[in-house]
Amino acid sequence: MLQRALDIFRGKAITIPPMDGALRPNTALDDAPLLLSATGPDNLAWIEERLVFSSGGKVLAFDRDKDSSPEPLAEFGTPVSCLAGRLGGGSAVGLDNGEIHIWDAEGSETVLEGIGPQALKCPTALLFLDSDNLIACQGAVGLAPSGWARDLMQKGSSGSVWRLDLKTGKQTCLASGLAFPNGVLARGSDLVVAESWRHRLISLSAGQPGVGRPLLANLPGYPSRLSPAGDGGAWLCLFAPRNRLIEFILQEDAYRGAMLQDVAPEFWIAPTLSTHRSFLEPLQCGAVTTMGISKAWAPSRSYGLLVRLSGDMQPVASHHSRANGLRHGVTSAIEIPGHVYAACKGGDAIVDLAEARG
Repeated sequence: MLQRALDIFRGKAITIPPMDGALRPNTALDDAPLLLSATGPDNLAWIEERLVFSSGGKVLAFDRDKDSSPEPLAEFGTPVSCLAGRLGGGSAVGLDNGEIHIWDAEGSETVLEGIGPQALKCPTALLFLDSDNLIACQGAVGLAPSGWARDLMQKGSSGSVWRLDLKTGKQTCLASGLAFPNGVLARGSDLVVAESWRHRLISLSAGQPGVGRPLLANLPGYPSRLSPAGDGGAWLCLFAPRNRLIEFILQEDAYRGAMLQDVAPEFWIAPTLSTHRSFLEPLQCGAVTTMGISKAWAPSRSYGLLVRLSGDMQPVASHHSRANGLRHGVTSAIEIPGHVYAACKGGDAIVDLAEARG
């Protein structure tokens, strides 16, 4: 209480954990071989022995053994927000309009237009536990997945995680009140969930409702998708970095409210998947660029970061594209025998981190 009272007079320190140790910056993402150029690639999955990914409203498959362009599998009138392969055949696709399309092994399709009594429409991550049970993360109430920056700027904590029984139709809320759950991974009988705005990973029971138990906290960026690693660990994407200016803006309610009302979203002082695309962007001049050269240590609003986690969900290695790099906004990664692929949505690239595999 005394500490909070003194903060009124002396101000509150804004601290962000440094990128050090296993998170020490490097140029591994920018140095990695390019597998494929695509517009905003996202949601990597391995389905029927092919790499499947989304790009805008399209779902495409790429055969790495053939010298050919990606094959369109499906196209929707709204961006794809999440994607998962179904055990035994089939898949599920979440859309920015809130729909979740589910296919079985025979190609029969089911469409969920919303989840739960509130008909939630913000699917951010999907995971099949088996052929009949689907885990669905809902990022926020009243927003589309593409509205993630607004949810952060509004200090949102209305996200939830659901278990969907596709055979009976039963929908069970496993956790609520989450600050934008944005990735999920099965770990035994539990789930690991990435809670973006609280910069942490939590553990939930996959079978019954409960309160999340922190596994990894105070990350230097905003965590999103999780996928298994070959050694029993996991790959964690951090789609954007934290910085002191954004943390300061989050404390200034009046300024932030005016910014949300009067400024176009692409020019908010908020995290983003890519920068240096307009002279109207914040954080320019000497802070980021001097005489046309970007500083590698600059407090950029975008960054590229893929972290390798051990079996107990602790960082052991990382792969970066720094402030002056081009492969920012890592939103999805997948490990298959011999390869680790990472989707740099902000850099319009899928790269092959072959040397990073387990």
